[in-house]
Amino acid sequence: MQGVTHRTLTAIGVAAVAFSIAACGASPGQQSGQSSAPAAPAATAPPVVTAAPPTAAPPTAAPVQSSWIMPDLVGSNLQEAQDTIQRLTSFGIAVTTSHDATGAARQQVLDRNWKVCSQSVAPGETITTSTTIDFGAVKLEEAC
Repeated sequence: MQGVTHRTLTAIGVAAVAFSIAACGASPGQQSGQSSAPAAPAATAPPVVTAAPPTAAPPTAAPVQSSWIMPDLVGSNLQEAQDTIQRLTSFGIAVTTSHDATGAARQQVLDRNWKVCSQSVAPGETITTSTTIDFGAVKLEEAC
């Protein structure tokens, strides 16, 4: 570096520092650590407030029913009477049986061919899961 004096290098250094300070937003006369006059607040968008979606109450399980009222099924088709009890007691909780109401001890093999003449639990009485309901039945073409 011939022809460049120490004073010239110092001046170049000071100019570089001043440029750096100006680029950072400080004036060249400020010392490091000093704050400048308070800047005007920057325009910011208002905070976005979003409402949380309404939360549904946690699902509550329906209480398990443990008793029912016995319907009047006399005159019904035997299969329909059995299906009614199964639906009423949540698909198969109560037990139904049947017998030949004529006393001939015939088996009710095809329940659709029989009609109910009597029921062991009277209509309006309470039945539970441990109730056994017996239907007295005859063939459809027979009288009770």
